[in-house]
Amino acid sequence: MNFLQMIGRVFLAFLATAGRLSIFTLSGVGHCLRPPFYFRIIGKQMIEIGYYSLPVVGLTAVFAGMVLALQSYTGFARFSAEGAIANVVVLSITRELGPVLAGLMVAGRIGAAMAAEIGTMRVTEQIDALTTLSTNPMKYLVAPRLIAGLTMMPLLVLVADIIGVFGGYLVAVHKLGFNPSNYIQNTMNFLELSDVVSGLVKASVFGFIVTLMGCYHGYHSKGGAQGVGMATTNAVVSASILILCSDYILTELFFSK
Repeated sequence: MNFLQMIGRVFLAFLATAGRLSIFTLSGVGHCLRPPFYFRIIGKQMIEIGYYSLPVVGLTAVFAGMVLALQSYTGFARFSAEGAIANVVVLSITRELGPVLAGLMVAGRIGAAMAAEIGTMRVTEQIDALTTLSTNPMKYLVAPRLIAGLTMMPLLVLVADIIGVFGGYLVAVHKLGFNPSNYIQNTMNFLELSDVVSGLVKASVFGFIVTLMGCYHGYHSKGGAQGVGMATTNAVVSASILILCSDYILTELFFSK
């Protein structure tokens, strides 16, 4: 009976968390669509998510492209198919590696920061003070971050795609001895608009997930400094898991036959 009670408690806790997250998500999306809009806060969050995340995302993308070119050459050389390296690099970066790696990097940087900031406001009763001042915390804290995540992640991923393909080009031309014009021509021949669009759609979803998890865990944190630390950890872990799960679902929707 104790074992069954434990399973029941876990299941009920899961349902309670899922319901609370669903209500929080619907409320946040509703406030994103209804005025008033705090454009100054939205602009600040856009700069924080997009501009300040660009160095870490760019470094991740360029080295991912370089490693992908090296590994592809090692495998394709066994079958005398080295000419397919450009195709593999550009498709892998635009479809998968660009959005996923950018999402994970932003989750580690932005998701943790949002959870810590909002969690600190919660445990120090600043969110209650906003309510006392007739300011809706969801409208003031959550909605601008969700809007910024939705709009800036595609731009960030677009830059990451370009940098990642350029990293593969550098390795292929300067280390593996490929002809530059042939490599660029192969890249352009096999790249389709649907590949880039699918990656940008994934980026929008990942940006929403990262900001939602950061805001949700920070908003519901409790227990002082220890609670804020747990909220930060939970925000990064849950955002990373949801990014990987939603990546598979979106890939299935875009490319399944």
